Amino acid sequence: MPLERVRKVIASYPELKIILFEESTHTSELAAQALGVLPAQIAKTLLFTTDDQAALVVTCGDRRVNTKLLKKVLGVHKVKFADADTVMNLTGFPPGGVSPLGAIQPIPIYLDKSLYAFDVVYTAAGTANSALPISPKRLEELTGARIIDVCSVG
Repeated sequence: MPLERVRKVIASYPELKIILFEESTHTSELAAQALGVLPAQIAKTLLFTTDDQAALVVTCGDRRVNTKLLKKVLGVHKVKFADADTVMNLTGFPPGGVSPLGAIQPIPIYLDKSLYAFDVVYTAAGTANSALPISPKRLEELTGARIIDVCSVG
């Protein structure tokens, strides 16, 4: 179960608690409304694929990934946003519920530097009605993510 995979990853960190909602929080705007925070504080996790690899990019909810910059970071010529089936097959999470923690396949994770503007951000926790409040630094530690600068407001 997706939620249980995330719980397992954070089990050693009692300060990390998953928040569950009755309503859907599958978009940054819906999650921000449910939490009473800015959309920028929602750490959306996006799956991108290339010819031979995948990458999870975590960025602020009000940002867009510049794929030209992402291609340079990944050292590839082509990158595309993954479709729903690919997201589910590689991460084990449904679109709108993708967590940077607990994917079923080992996928490199990249955190956009914009996340560090906040003490706490909110990632999905494996479902489209969950959130995990976490500091960007702790997220970096738990995922082994590389910090990148590939996003802009929009």
